[in-house]
Amino acid sequence: MRSSTTPARPVQSPVTSADHQPAPLGRVVALFRPYRGRVAAVSAVITLSAVVALGSPLLLRDMLDHAIPNADVTLVTILAAGMIAIAVVTSCLGVAQTWMSNSIGQALMHQLRVQVYSHLQRQSLGFFARTRTGEVQSRIANDIGGMQSVVTNTATSIAQNATTVLATVVALFLLDWKLALFSLAILPVFVRIARRVGDERRRISTVRQRLLSDLSVQVEESLSVSGILLGKTTGASSVLTNRFTERSSEVADVELRSMMAGKWRMATMSISFAAMPALVYWFAGITIGNGSALTVGTLVAFTTLQTQLFRPTMMLLNTGVEVQSSLALFGRVFEYLDLPVDIDEPAVPTPIDPTARRGEVRFRHVGFDYPGAAHPTLTDIDLTVPAGSTLAIVGATGAGKTTLGYLTARLYDPTSGSVEVDGVDLRDLSLADVSATVGVVSQETYLFHDTIRENLRFARPDATDADIENAARTAQIHDFIASLDDGYDTMVGERGYRFSGGEKQRLAIARTVLRNPPVLVLDEATSALDTTTERALADAIDQLEQDRTTIVVAHRLSTVRSADRIVVLDHGHVVESGSHDELVARGGAYAALLAASGDSLVTA
Repeated sequence: MRSSTTPARPVQSPVTSADHQPAPLGRVVALFRPYRGRVAAVSAVITLSAVVALGSPLLLRDMLDHAIPNADVTLVTILAAGMIAIAVVTSCLGVAQTWMSNSIGQALMHQLRVQVYSHLQRQSLGFFARTRTGEVQSRIANDIGGMQSVVTNTATSIAQNATTVLATVVALFLLDWKLALFSLAILPVFVRIARRVGDERRRISTVRQRLLSDLSVQVEESLSVSGILLGKTTGASSVLTNRFTERSSEVADVELRSMMAGKWRMATMSISFAAMPALVYWFAGITIGNGSALTVGTLVAFTTLQTQLFRPTMMLLNTGVEVQSSLALFGRVFEYLDLPVDIDEPAVPTPIDPTARRGEVRFRHVGFDYPGAAHPTLTDIDLTVPAGSTLAIVGATGAGKTTLGYLTARLYDPTSGSVEVDGVDLRDLSLADVSATVGVVSQETYLFHDTIRENLRFARPDATDADIENAARTAQIHDFIASLDDGYDTMVGERGYRFSGGEKQRLAIARTVLRNPPVLVLDEATSALDTTTERALADAIDQLEQDRTTIVVAHRLSTVRSADRIVVLDHGHVVESGSHDELVARGGAYAALLAASGDSLVTA
């Protein structure tokens, strides 16, 4: 068992745009480590293709220097056939290399998406409470999507072009070392230009991804059902459109800047490359005039190889620019992968026997602080909830009622103390055992855009249709579902907006019934129900509470009266505890809440 004073790790604040740093190149290269065998195969294909391609200019030299001048038909035929064969082989190798490199790239993209998604699934509720949903979506969609071309093509492009450049340089020196030195003298200047362009594009890329993230956030927030409802009912649709227009304009501007960054510098390089063959002819003319043994065939072969050199060199420099730009994207993705996990699996989980679970809950000197809060949310909460009993938690707004319920389900870890079930600290249980032990029906019900049946089955994938219908009957929602045209196959719409708050709440209760956990947290689960529906659901909740420990974040008087014990929270402290009758007779904080709220308690 953990010590009651063991502090939890502080909740990590989400990263901000100011924190973005380009990823180290070594870490990006390390992503390819699991595919090193396939990368080696691609490299072999690339090398073979580059070597084979060098044969064409050499065959051309022999064609011009020997076969055609000597009218050797047989040699002409052989050399021509060789050139055609080289073209066929290199084309086939190119197709194979494209398939192999893209298969590696897509596998890596899949790996990154899954890693980011699964890592975010492990983050605590606090992370998502402080992070915009659109920001998370942008990291997975825009950032990882923007890396696709780099991941799928860049590595092989670098290998292919670097191999071609190296082989071509060797061939150039073999043909004529003086011409080779003359041709390569300008390359260092071009490399420096490309690096400067890459730095500029990387800076612009960082701004672009932040703007795309902001745009995604606005789309997510304003085009959801809730956002549309708010915009229409407040007459703010035009304001939202204008705001979107401004942000879209900013994105368009930065995209243009990104595309044009360094274009004039790169254009200068292209012009220089295009002029090099003419300069080579000029240089060859001078040397030939001085008694050089350079032949026409060698000169044509040299300029052909030179063209083959400049094209991959230019592509290599452009690729370097793209890599530098993409490091900003990798940096944003790695920031999410590097977020510490607040609610993590224990190193050695304590095993539990599902058949022996009783459901006793113990809050042992629990304290909790939200990051940045001026005061602790909970202080020294020491409570025992016997197995099978019902504890109601009441108090004014901000007293800490919902937080205490969330600690029971390990949606947060206490800052101090411990929350135990059957004597075991929740932090010592596997997360799967925690979710199987503690069920939560929250105030805000979330439904997927799917059928009613699949929304209920989400809680227990192996549930039969009969199980689902029995759970719906317990939650007093079966008759309503049966009255729908498509019954349990009715689509609920985004977030369940086809249904009323009470109907969604009963679907959430049915979903919890399917899981049948020994500990149940009802976080104001009847707050969305009208009085008539609440009375109809009271018996169902009573059945749900049978033989299980229930912690009720209380909202209405009817929920509180039947509790075995009521705890009154005030600014994170337990100020009263007892049954309904005892607390009313005492005339303290609980009685004051009743008097202030009439027939209901103050909501959280």
